[in-house]
Amino acid sequence: MASSYALITWKPLSSLNSSATSKKCTTASLQELSTLNNRTQIFSSLQYKHKFHSGCRFSWKHGESFNLLAFSSSNGNWVEVEAGAPKEYKEDEFIVVNFYRFVFIQDPEEEVSKHLSFMQGRDIHGRIYVNEQGINAQYSGPSKDALAYVEWLKEDHRFSDILVQISPAVSGHAFPKLKLRYKPSLVQLEEGISHLPLLDPSMRATPLTPSEWRSKLEAVNKIDNSLNTVKTNCILLDVRNGYEWDVGHFQGAQRPDVDCFRSTSFGLSESEVIASDPLANVDREKTDILMYCTGGIRCDVYSTILRQQGFKRLYTLKGGVSHYLENEGSVGWVGNLFVFDARLSLPPSTYKPEISAEASGEQETSHSFAKCYICGSQVSQLRHRNCANLDCNLLFLCCLKCVDDFSGCCCMKCTSAPRLRPVLPGHQRYQKWHTYRDLELQGR
Repeated sequence: MASSYALITWKPLSSLNSSATSKKCTTASLQELSTLNNRTQIFSSLQYKHKFHSGCRFSWKHGESFNLLAFSSSNGNWVEVEAGAPKEYKEDEFIVVNFYRFVFIQDPEEEVSKHLSFMQGRDIHGRIYVNEQGINAQYSGPSKDALAYVEWLKEDHRFSDILVQISPAVSGHAFPKLKLRYKPSLVQLEEGISHLPLLDPSMRATPLTPSEWRSKLEAVNKIDNSLNTVKTNCILLDVRNGYEWDVGHFQGAQRPDVDCFRSTSFGLSESEVIASDPLANVDREKTDILMYCTGGIRCDVYSTILRQQGFKRLYTLKGGVSHYLENEGSVGWVGNLFVFDARLSLPPSTYKPEISAEASGEQETSHSFAKCYICGSQVSQLRHRNCANLDCNLLFLCCLKCVDDFSGCCCMKCTSAPRLRPVLPGHQRYQKWHTYRDLELQGR
């Protein structure tokens, strides 16, 4: 039976004590109802109640339709609500799944063994890391297997309410193989993260839902009035790498002077003002810091560092950019979203199909911020490529002319390297070196 999920919009279908029907419940419990044989049957109406906030996913595995009742914390009444249009996947349709959770795991090695046992016989590729601080997962597979893992994981109370993000895999697996193991750091920083108080929510930034983030963003950038001025008491901080910003970012965010997250040092500079550090010389008690990254985990990690540095007003985008694009579309966002898998770059329409392909295509060719690494001209495709020189392998943006002139390399020096790979057309990714070495030997 195909699994499905919906985004709960919390739009009451009936009035709340005669109040306006457009009023949204901010916190609620759900009862699941399924229509069977022309009658309504309540499933675990007393036991099955799940408390979460507006915008979170609610999963089910029923072939029939169902209604939802939301318990309004404002007046104590159950009201009928409608769910957003469900996204359904065929069992053999490949998807990419992302989630993380900071939670204490007493025996992570045993936890890894349990997960590996569940994976037996299932077609899942990706990176799933576990340690004493929790889990971080990005993987692909046919929806039958990919979602079965999520459902199995949620049976554990420690992970019952994780925010799971799902997107189409486009063409088969987005990862070459499965890496499921213990890892000392769920994300990489030069000093490690095991010493950080990640299990204490008060030490992390305050999470904002996509709608709350949009409101903050519009207040800061005056998007509705097309004004590009940023208030001095608010900093929009992109906690990603510079090359990720190059294909897409929130309007008003400064390009991070960072090539690898492990070397991020925002807010850690001395008293002198450093141009590359947007947090240098700001008021740490009064300045709002709005942090965002792809899926949220890097912000959660880095916000604990900033909290220890005395920054008081820290906010992060819950679920990251991918969750925002799925809920709010591309409002305030320019370009594509860089992802760390075979797809590399995803237009906003990937997450919110209502954004037409035509509009997305126009967006790709109109953003002047995306420049060719070699000649500096505007690129027509918001998608990186790896240098054809295997021993360089630099990830860079390139215009079509320079791709031809430099044979897929990032510079003239690389064009004469001993281990050159062919220029890849379209959105293809390089395979292992032996593939090209063997082809060259066969051609001799």
